[in-house]
Amino acid sequence: MFERLAPEQHDTLEGVPEPAETPFLMGHEEAAAMLVGAYRAGKLPHALMFVGPVGIGKATLAFHLAHHLLKHPRHQESPAQLAIPDPASPLFRQIAQGAHPSVLHLTRPLNERTKTYKSVVTVDEIRKVGSFLSLTSHDGGYRVVIVDPADDMNTNAANALLKNLEEPPTRTLFILIVHAPGSLLPTIRSRCQVVRLSPLAPQSLGQVMEAVGQGTGDDSLLSRAGGSVRNAILLSQYGGLEIAGALENLVRSARYEIGAAHKLADVVAGRDGAVPFDIFNRHALDLLSEEARQAALAGDLARAKSLTDAWQEARDAIIEMETYNLDKKQHALSMIDRLNSAFRM
Repeated sequence: MFERLAPEQHDTLEGVPEPAETPFLMGHEEAAAMLVGAYRAGKLPHALMFVGPVGIGKATLAFHLAHHLLKHPRHQESPAQLAIPDPASPLFRQIAQGAHPSVLHLTRPLNERTKTYKSVVTVDEIRKVGSFLSLTSHDGGYRVVIVDPADDMNTNAANALLKNLEEPPTRTLFILIVHAPGSLLPTIRSRCQVVRLSPLAPQSLGQVMEAVGQGTGDDSLLSRAGGSVRNAILLSQYGGLEIAGALENLVRSARYEIGAAHKLADVVAGRDGAVPFDIFNRHALDLLSEEARQAALAGDLARAKSLTDAWQEARDAIIEMETYNLDKKQHALSMIDRLNSAFRM
C-alpha cells in the first residue's frame, strides 16, 4: 500500500507519489548520464534548469540527482550511473519528508488564512535560501535547492533568486524546474545550464502509470497525454478525457457552439471541481503550446509568435483568476473564446 511521505503540495494527486518520494525514474537516460558524468569529473554547474512539459519527470530527476550527490559526497568515488534510491533507507525517507538538512524544496506555499495554496512562489519562499545556505553542510557535501516550478515565481521572488545565483557558495546546486523558459528573467536563464527533457514515449508512460497504481492506460489516453504522467493520470480520472475532447471540439469546430461552450464551462466550474478545472486549464495551455510548436516547425514564425503570446496571456489569466478568486465559469468561457481567436488567426 502506498505510504505518503512528502508534504502535500499545491498539485498533489491523491494516491500518486510526489517526485520527492518516487523511487523510480523512467526515461531521461541521456540527461542523467550527462549529469552523473559531470559530477564525477568535478564539473557539475552551480545551477541547472530542467526544461520540459508538465509531468514528464523533471522534478523526479531533480530529487534523484540530489539523492545521488548526498549518497556519494566524494565525486571522485561516485558511480557512473545515477544511484537508485532505496525507499527503506534513511536518506530516501529524509529527502522525501522534506527533512534532510542539505535539500531545500521551494514551491507554492500554503496560505494559512484561506488554507489554499498561493498562485505563485513568493519572495518569502526564496528568502529561505539565505538561511539555508548559511548553515554548514553536515558532511561537507553538496547542498541542493530545488525551485519547483520556477515559472511560478513572481517578480520579487525571481529577483531574490537572481542574487543567490550570482554569488553561489561552493558545493551548492540550484535546480530550477521549468515548464516555459520564456517566462523567466533572461538574467536567470543565462546563469543556468539548460537540460532539456523530452516527453515520455507511450511505452514508458504506460510503465510509470502502472508503477503508481493507475493502470497502463489505453492508446487514446496515452496519445492525448503528450508524454506527461500527470496529464495521463488526470485524463484517466475526473472525466479528463471527456473534458479534453469537448475543449478540442469547441476550438477546432468550423463554427462556435455557444451552447456547448456553456455546458463545458458548467462542468469544469462546478462546486468541488478543482481537479476538472485544472484539467481544463492545463489542456488549454497544452493546445496553444502544441499549435505554436507546429507553426514553428512549418516555418510560420509569425503565427508561432502569436500563439506563444496567446499562451502567455492564457497563463496570466489563470494566475489572475486564482489570485483574486474570480468567477470560474466566466474564466472558462473567456478561455474558450481566447483559444478560438488564437486558432483562427
